[in-house]
Amino acid sequence: MMRKRVDQGPSDHVANITVQVAPRFRGEVDGEGLRRVVAEVLRQEGVKEEAELSLVITDDEAIRQLNRQFRGVDAPTDVLAFGAGADEGFVTAPDSPPYLGDVVISYQRALAQAQELGHPVAEELRLLTIHGILHLLGYDHEEEAAARKMREREERLRSQTVTCDL
Repeated sequence: MMRKRVDQGPSDHVANITVQVAPRFRGEVDGEGLRRVVAEVLRQEGVKEEAELSLVITDDEAIRQLNRQFRGVDAPTDVLAFGAGADEGFVTAPDSPPYLGDVVISYQRALAQAQELGHPVAEELRLLTIHGILHLLGYDHEEEAAARKMREREERLRSQTVTCDL
C-alpha cells in the first residue's frame, strides 16, 4: 500500500489519497500518476477542504466479490465507487477530514477495455479513476439527464487532468 499526503499548491486544498495496487499489478500501474489524477480532479471539482479517499487497483475476482456483495451483481466490473457520505453510514472522527470514500478498479477490465478502444492501459486507468471520483462527488448516470451531465464533466476532466506513465 502506498500512502502519501498530496499538497495541491496554490489553492489551500490538501488531500490524503491512499493508492493501493494489488501486488501482481504493481509493475504495470503508475500509482503516483493516479494519485496526481485524483488530486487534480478534486481541485477542478472545487473540493477546497482537506479530504481523504482511497483508490484500489485490484483484479476481476476481488471486484466481482464486491459487486456481488454491494450491488447484487455476480460479475466483474471495471470500477466501483463507495461514497462515505452520512447516508452511507460511515463515521468520521470529530477532528478528522471528511472521508469521501473508496474507488475500486479492476486492472483486468481496464486492460481489456484499453485494448478494445486502442489506447494504453494507463489511459484507461486514468479514465476509470476520473469516473470513480465523480461518483464519490455525487455524479451519477442512472437517469439520462444525470448521465449526460456526468459524461460532459468526464470529457472536460479527461482533457484537463494529468496523464499517467507506463
